[in-house]
Amino acid sequence: MNSVPPAAVLLFGALLLPLLPRFSRSVAFLLFPVLAFVLLGYLEDGSSTTLRFLSFDLVLMRLDRLSLAFGYVFVLIALLGGIYGLHVTDTGQQVAALIYAGSSLGVLFAGDLFTLFVYWEIMAVASVYLIVARRTERSRQAGMRYLYVHLFGGGVLLAGILWHSVDTGSILFDRFDRGAGAYLILFSFSLNAAIPPLHAWLADSYPEGTVTGSVFLSAFTTKTAVYVLARGFAGWDFLVWAGVIMAIYGVIFAVLENDIRRLLAYHIISQVGYMVTAVGLGTDAAINGATAHAFSHILYKGLLFMGAGAVLHATERSKLTELGGLARTLPVALSLYMVGAFSISGFPLFSGFVSKSLVVHAAELRHEEAVVLLLYLASVGTFLHTGLKLPYFTWLGPKRDLKPLPIPWSMYFGMILTAAINVAIGVHPKLLYDLMPYPVAYRPYTTSHVMETLQLLTFTGLGFWLLIDKLGGKPTITLDFDWFYRKPAPILYRLTIASTDWLFARAELMSLNLARRLAKAFADPIDYTARVLFQRSDTETDRIVYDPNRYRPPVGFIILVVLSCFVFLLAWNLFLA
Repeated sequence: MNSVPPAAVLLFGALLLPLLPRFSRSVAFLLFPVLAFVLLGYLEDGSSTTLRFLSFDLVLMRLDRLSLAFGYVFVLIALLGGIYGLHVTDTGQQVAALIYAGSSLGVLFAGDLFTLFVYWEIMAVASVYLIVARRTERSRQAGMRYLYVHLFGGGVLLAGILWHSVDTGSILFDRFDRGAGAYLILFSFSLNAAIPPLHAWLADSYPEGTVTGSVFLSAFTTKTAVYVLARGFAGWDFLVWAGVIMAIYGVIFAVLENDIRRLLAYHIISQVGYMVTAVGLGTDAAINGATAHAFSHILYKGLLFMGAGAVLHATERSKLTELGGLARTLPVALSLYMVGAFSISGFPLFSGFVSKSLVVHAAELRHEEAVVLLLYLASVGTFLHTGLKLPYFTWLGPKRDLKPLPIPWSMYFGMILTAAINVAIGVHPKLLYDLMPYPVAYRPYTTSHVMETLQLLTFTGLGFWLLIDKLGGKPTITLDFDWFYRKPAPILYRLTIASTDWLFARAELMSLNLARRLAKAFADPIDYTARVLFQRSDTETDRIVYDPNRYRPPVGFIILVVLSCFVFLLAWNLFLA
């Protein structure tokens, strides 16, 4: 059991699933995350599995408390997402979700950069299907942009791995020293973490995914990036301020959003900013904070996307200007969504309170007052928009003429389980803290901390009430950094792909014409020369009758043949030389 990678269980399930009867696939989907979770319980901290390949040692599985903490929550959200999507009959989505989850686990337990790269690329390709499977023009376009961005990032990662291996002679995945290869690898990891300005792919693609697919998308890609940053780049000061910028940037753009799932996508950027900041701080307390917040974020963000997905499933709409007055028809969805909203906002007794405060505490220990202040400011924005704006204008705002469709029981059951885990972690933080890479001495439930948090949230709620008319959704288009590759894309397409295609087409046409001429010339050289020199039409030359006894080939044709032979002999001698 200690030698079986957890990723193999989910990947094997993805291969087996299409062979099962259609009615049993959704239930069978749940079996593989359960098996992977059981397997994680058997794995021992410090164990590894190594394979010799060419001249390198590939560490297919390396276990420590950091990878195990991420592994538990990855398998957990795969199970919860499977329950939420139990009604889905699209085999492609189910297979893609298992491959996505399995390859993400593979990244967590990879002990060398080559194994990590292979899983990294599988993860990118599998996740694309969860976007394009919605089968709309917008989802197709967003999925293709997502694929191009991540394949580019994968190319940069491979270049960094090769450069790093040449410089160091090793492909083991440990903490990096500064160097050209390490910077290329950092760029690729930063792209997956959605650090601005490398972030626009996330807000562009996640809102276009399927209802169940977006739950998986919100969990894996950015959190695997947080893990590899914590593994390889902990303590790099650049990441402290990169994370702070993420936290503020995501909140600002959430203010401008009208689409509920796009709003939640921008808040992924903001919340991952807390984790990246903690990785940059690099202390034991900070790495605990990054890990704890990633754990909580996967659960409460999954719950938020479940709630938004339930609204989309019931109404087929996702814009605040088209929603409202759903509290009477979808009260359970509202209640469960608010558990996720309270969690992400850091309310006491919810998961975000015990994880987010761990990151802020790590910054306080480093005496980073400016960082602490800005993270508190981002927290205010989070409650303002995810905790107040989105639920108010979706469920409690102006009533629209909407007739919601019934929501499948599996969606509600998945949301209930996810909400219960968020509350359990908030009420009993030891459940989370015991999984952390290092011992946790922090106590979140002190009187001063609880009062400080409640005051901050209360005044945020008051501000929302006073500015409620200004904070409603606006039917506008928000321009982000994706403009720089979406707007020039048609021009670049014409300059590169279309132009190259035209050149090859012209070359092909010229080659065919030349081949026809040569075929005619060698088939009847006397007739062909007559056509060329006397400019006779096919009909005219066809009427010419040549008498070989009295007609000699023209001098031009003889010269052409002699020159051709000379050029051929000259080229042949040069080749031999």
